[in-house]
Amino acid sequence: MRTVLILSVVAAATAASAQSGAREAPQNIAQLSASGTVEVPQDWLTISLNTTREATDAATVQTQLKTALDAALAEAKKVAQPGQLEVRTGNFSLHPRYGRDGKINGWQGSTELVIEGRDFIRISTTAGKIQTLTLGNVAFSLSREARQKVETEAQAQAIERFRSKAGEIARAFGFGSYSLREVSVSSADQGYAPRPRMMAMEAKSAMADAPVPVEAGKSAVVVNVSGSVQMK
Repeated sequence: MRTVLILSVVAAATAASAQSGAREAPQNIAQLSASGTVEVPQDWLTISLNTTREATDAATVQTQLKTALDAALAEAKKVAQPGQLEVRTGNFSLHPRYGRDGKINGWQGSTELVIEGRDFIRISTTAGKIQTLTLGNVAFSLSREARQKVETEAQAQAIERFRSKAGEIARAFGFGSYSLREVSVSSADQGYAPRPRMMAMEAKSAMADAPVPVEAGKSAVVVNVSGSVQMK
């Protein structure tokens, strides 16, 4: 009885293995990818302003930074408007400074204010009026709304190209149609400016109270579609 049971198990395992081997690997599969690109003007400007202070004690440095930041905030908030000119504080740091003997001989700190939005003129003018902080960086990008709209267009373009390419490949191999097996969609944007942005920093230091000269570039939103199809 025991021998029969063992033989039955072995026979069942053999049958299962045979069935598994009978399953053929997927045939006539094509891997492909396509992309869609939409280029649009950058509509979001971000300007960061910062300052650094040093003193023998941490409290003095912190007070000086707070005074400088409060004055800048007061100036920027006068013209703040959601979406057009938004104001927020950025990085803040405070750390000891060491002498050659390894002992603390002072403190150093920095603070940052960020002004951003769609109203380039208002933002650049406000940045020029702030005297307690200096210009740190100027960056252009796409607003969330603009990026979503453009990404939808680029995605539709990429999908259409993927479908067209899949059909061409299937026909080239002598098949009449195809079915989608798997697909992945990813996106990225590539921004570029028409001129170096360091010009804005140089102009800021050369002329106090003057608007920071800015010029937006363009962003290319790219959506990639990749996957595989079963040719029929």
